[in-house]
Amino acid sequence: MPPHRDGQLSAGSSLVTRTCRISDVSFRAFLAGRPAPRIYWTTPDGLEIAASGAVTRVTADGTDRFETVRERANDCFASVDTKGGTDATRPRLFGGFSFHAEHEPGAPWDGFPGAEFVLPEIQLTRTDTETWLTVSARDESPDEVEKTLADLRAELNELPGMRPRGDSPGVKATRHTTAREEWGEQVRQATERIRTGELQKVVLATALEVELNNPVAVPNTLERLRTSYPECYRFLFEPTAAGGFFGAPPERLVSLRGQTVETEALAGSIARGETPEKDDELAERLAESDKVREEHELVAETIRDGLEPLAETVIVASRKVKRLSNIQHLQTPISATLDGDEHVLSVVEALHPTPAVGGLPPEMAKRTIRETETFDRGWYASPIGWFDANGDGEFAVGIRSGVTADSRVTLFGGNGIVADSDPDDEWDEVQLKFLPILDELE
Repeated sequence: MPPHRDGQLSAGSSLVTRTCRISDVSFRAFLAGRPAPRIYWTTPDGLEIAASGAVTRVTADGTDRFETVRERANDCFASVDTKGGTDATRPRLFGGFSFHAEHEPGAPWDGFPGAEFVLPEIQLTRTDTETWLTVSARDESPDEVEKTLADLRAELNELPGMRPRGDSPGVKATRHTTAREEWGEQVRQATERIRTGELQKVVLATALEVELNNPVAVPNTLERLRTSYPECYRFLFEPTAAGGFFGAPPERLVSLRGQTVETEALAGSIARGETPEKDDELAERLAESDKVREEHELVAETIRDGLEPLAETVIVASRKVKRLSNIQHLQTPISATLDGDEHVLSVVEALHPTPAVGGLPPEMAKRTIRETETFDRGWYASPIGWFDANGDGEFAVGIRSGVTADSRVTLFGGNGIVADSDPDDEWDEVQLKFLPILDELE
């Protein structure tokens, strides 16, 4: 079943999917034996998907990439013949977008256009109670797809139910793409723009190049992150064998089901304490910091403002502290009821980038980021997720993430800069953002 690369289906073309229940199997063992594109997606509420191959690829570039993906996806879902399975196994397109509209693929982002989504040929889906195998094809008869399903089911029966996580690849060397002194100067320039009124806030990021002792097996790294960060998303999008983008982001950008939107403001961070008492003390310091509250409230207000043109109602819940294994964040849950039928990509476009990863005003912040940062963000801090034929979907923010190629991984981390930001404090805080993945690589 060759991949269809441009997302355009010929007249009369039909997508055929067949699903059956299977015994539980190691998703990592499945991915290890499958070619690119490879996809892994799991959410804090338990849905887990591993997939391989491409029935259809939808790609786009430039400022209209959200609309272009949406239009081309309509062709993909125009005619669907599906049988078996449940709502959890329905056909979905998985992928993401670049942070900047001007993004052009290049190292370390070779193979990553401005947007790409894949409808997989083979997909495993695990819910709280069941595991399913789905096979999809284009312009094949249902009988052919049923036969492929039966053959793959027999093949999967040979895979183990569990697979050892294996050793970490080990870190040989690391290099900051931006030296600490240069970072300090970037922060000082940003705070000067804020004091003169050009900006309210900007998120500046840096990258850490990691040379490994051995090639990284990303599914194994994600499995280790399951133990360390069970409250986070985990994803892998590997468009080609050259490398993949993966991570364990704590932040949901948007979930849309019907007309119900769930999102959140997640901004402002501090370390965890070594004792419960110290942990509570740090959490209290985070919640009472004027600088952090200002930054966080800007994010929450901007998300609310982005939703209001699309929504009948928007509800901003009370602020609280979200605790992860090595870091604590201020979190404000936000929900909305849309004023009509909207595609999740319309909501994604309205919210990206949130001030938690971009800044305010949005266009000036993006311009400042492009002028200041010394590396290409690529898909870092961008929407990563899936959507279906109804326009429902779920996207995380691609932070706590890295892009890999063989024995090299580039990790990313950023911090919100406001008027009274101290360069040394910001540098120390941004190092925490590398640790979730760096610790698992070591």
